[in-house]
Amino acid sequence: MDLAEGKKIYFASDFHLGIPDKATSLARERRLCNWLDEIQKDAQQLYLVGDIFDVWFEYKNVVPKGYTRFLGKLAELSDSGLHIEAFTGNHDLWMRGYFEEELNIPVHHEPIEREFNGKKFFIAHGDGLGPGDHGYKILKTVLRNPVAQWLYRRLHPDTGVGMAGWFSRLGPKHSVEEKPFLGPDKEWLVQFATDKLKEEHIDYFIFGHRHIAIEYPLPQNSLYINLGDWIRYDSYAVFDGEELKLQYYKGN
Repeated sequence: MDLAEGKKIYFASDFHLGIPDKATSLARERRLCNWLDEIQKDAQQLYLVGDIFDVWFEYKNVVPKGYTRFLGKLAELSDSGLHIEAFTGNHDLWMRGYFEEELNIPVHHEPIEREFNGKKFFIAHGDGLGPGDHGYKILKTVLRNPVAQWLYRRLHPDTGVGMAGWFSRLGPKHSVEEKPFLGPDKEWLVQFATDKLKEEHIDYFIFGHRHIAIEYPLPQNSLYINLGDWIRYDSYAVFDGEELKLQYYKGN
């Protein structure tokens, strides 16, 4: 696919709406809506690359309370013709139709490849890719099992969503402290991308999950970009048809 003249593709991830408290999350939600308003003028496509919510579990007829402004803005943009695609992350992997049915936004549960203006993109949230993190990979297999999801859905939503939030808070805290880049030998997603390049050429690898905003050059003139988050960076990536760059939202 080629971009129309003056149009761009935007990528963002790790909003973690819902934490650490209602007031802080609401301020972040409003900031995201302002950003979406700003990019609408030149966006041809938008990719939301996982962990949109800190906790999300869809029952057959119930979704978690809140996020009204953000979901309404996505509906507005989708209805206006903006092509939007979303990914599940490790915090919101239990998406099962709400975005597709209500917002006309397809949701990806696995990495995807796209080609824009002759450039090849590999896009994924990033959880469970690369070496290491074997405990999480086992847990992810269990959580994605249809039987496990069916059993969890038997819980009352107040209990089920509440338990999910409790488990989320047990994990690593998404603080405002800078998370250092550990170098290619210790960054699993860099290792994944490097191995992938041995199979095929990819111009751009785009990941979330790691909560760092970084552009890292790879062999074969490829580029690894981690999108950062909207907790400490307010960062996103933009492809203008020629190159992909990280940018930072400076609005309110």
